[in-house]
Amino acid sequence: MINHHQMRDKVNPRVGFIGLGEMGLEMAIRIATSGHALTVFDRMKECCEKAVVHGASPADSPKDLALKSDWIILSLPHTEAVKDVIFGRDGIIEGTHDGMIVVDCGTTHPLATREIAALLREKGVPFLDAPVSGMKARARAGTLTVMVGGEEHALTKVSGVLSTFGNKIIYMGGSGNGQLTKLVNQLLFNINTAAIAEILPMAVKMGLDPEKVCEVARTGTGASFALEFFAPLILDNDFQPGYHLKNAYKDMASAFEISAHEQIPLPVTTAATITYQLALAQGSGDENKGAMIKVWENVLGVKVRKKDDSRGGKKGGT
Repeated sequence: MINHHQMRDKVNPRVGFIGLGEMGLEMAIRIATSGHALTVFDRMKECCEKAVVHGASPADSPKDLALKSDWIILSLPHTEAVKDVIFGRDGIIEGTHDGMIVVDCGTTHPLATREIAALLREKGVPFLDAPVSGMKARARAGTLTVMVGGEEHALTKVSGVLSTFGNKIIYMGGSGNGQLTKLVNQLLFNINTAAIAEILPMAVKMGLDPEKVCEVARTGTGASFALEFFAPLILDNDFQPGYHLKNAYKDMASAFEISAHEQIPLPVTTAATITYQLALAQGSGDENKGAMIKVWENVLGVKVRKKDDSRGGKKGGT
C-alpha cells in the first residue's frame, strides 16, 4: 500500500482528465478541489462545463489536453474508447512529451492494457492501469479503492493525485495487473448478483415472503455486498442504472477470453454468464445488474417485490 506522505516531485504537475461520466466527473471534481491545476476533456461538452464550475479548464481534444498536462487520467467506458483517445485522430499520442504519465482508471481489458503500455513505452511514456472499485458516492467522498499495475516509480509520482479520490491505493505489480485485480473483484460481485437473481425467485415460488427472506440472508451467512446493495432495489422494483448490466457483461466476456487464452476452466463463471446473456436478450442491458432477477421471475411466474399494502395487494409472491 502506498504511503501518501512520501517525498514527491517539488514541481506541482499539471493534471489532465478525460472521461467525465458518472464516476469520472466526481473523481475530476475531487482533483480540482484539492488544489491541482486540472484540464478536462469529454466529447459531451456539458460534462466539461460541470467540471469547469469547480475550477477545471477545458481542452479541445485529447491532443490539446496532452500538450497542457503532465499526468493524464482516463476514466472511459471500454477498451476501444481508451485506444481511440490515445491513438486516434488528435489523440494523446500526438501530444506526448517528457515527464508525461498516463493513468487509466477505467475498466480496460487486461491483455489490451499490456499492448497499450508497450506502445506508449516506445514513446517514453509510462502507462499505469489503475481501475477503481466503489460506487459514485465513494468517488464523491474520495474513498475509492485503486488497484495499480505498471511501473512502480510512476505510481510513486502520481499517488498524491490518485489519493484525492482513493483512500486505498494498492500496487499489484506489472502492467495489466491492476485490471486483472479489478476483473477478479468484479467477477466475484457479478457471480454473486447472478446467484441472487436465480435463488430469490425460487424462494418466492416456494411460498416464502421476499422481504423476510432478504432480511434473513442479509443478516445471516448468505450475506454479501451484492445482496446488501441489490436486495433493497429489487424489492422496490428499482432497476435504474448506477452501472449498466451491459457493462458488467463485459467483465464476463473478458473472463472467457482469458479462460480460452490461458486454458483456465471457469465453470461457475460460465453458468452465471447464462443469466447475463438472458437478461441482455430480454432488453435489460441499460438497467442495473439487479434486473437479472426478471429472467427467473419470468420463468417461474413470480415477483420478488415488497408488499403493496396501499393497493390492498401484494407485489411479492406467486
